[in-house]
Amino acid sequence: MTAQLRLRTVSVAAAVCAAVASAPLLTACGDTGGSRVAAAAPSPQGSRSGPASQRRHTEDQAERQALIQATKVPWDKAAATAVGGVEGGKLTEIELRWARAAVGSPSPGPRTPEWDTTVAAGDGTAHTVRVDAVTGKVTESRVDPGQDPEDKRELAARVGAAKVTPQQAAKTATDRTKGTITAVELDDTVWSVDVVTTNDWYKTTYDIDTRSGKVVREHVDRD
Repeated sequence: MTAQLRLRTVSVAAAVCAAVASAPLLTACGDTGGSRVAAAAPSPQGSRSGPASQRRHTEDQAERQALIQATKVPWDKAAATAVGGVEGGKLTEIELRWARAAVGSPSPGPRTPEWDTTVAAGDGTAHTVRVDAVTGKVTESRVDPGQDPEDKRELAARVGAAKVTPQQAAKTATDRTKGTITAVELDDTVWSVDVVTTNDWYKTTYDIDTRSGKVVREHVDRD
């Protein structure tokens, strides 16, 4: 083959490679000796652009899903039950969690969701009240140990200073993010409210001023 013919052959091959390179499935062109290596297009399996229901959940997302799907009693009904058992009681904290195994239990048994609450009595004494999240019954109610008079005064003052109720704070949160309430906590001058969205099992936390009712912080946990 003459040098001019070889040059024309290489030019044609280069043009073919340029045209094929724009296709989704690439066939890499080798040298003029004719060797070729197939290069597959990237797999879509690792992409997060698909529907949320088709993505693999993280451990935290799977835990939220399991907890919420096992729960029959919503937070507000559990809170009302807990507060009703404490004289002059005011809710200061409620959280959905798995019930702890009974002391001396021979085996863990099936996991049961519960609402773990803290209720302040009229004098500021903190009570722990646990409510079964399936039956709605109180499984434990006790006075928190180690409280001194100053602790009680501080808690009573925080509760008394809150002009926004936990129910109002929860409504503010769910008005912004439609989902399931899994926790409400009085933290100094804010109500901290967790809302889990059941299409992706993300958790959004809102900090809501206890006097003005305004949202002062919003954080989405996608883990």
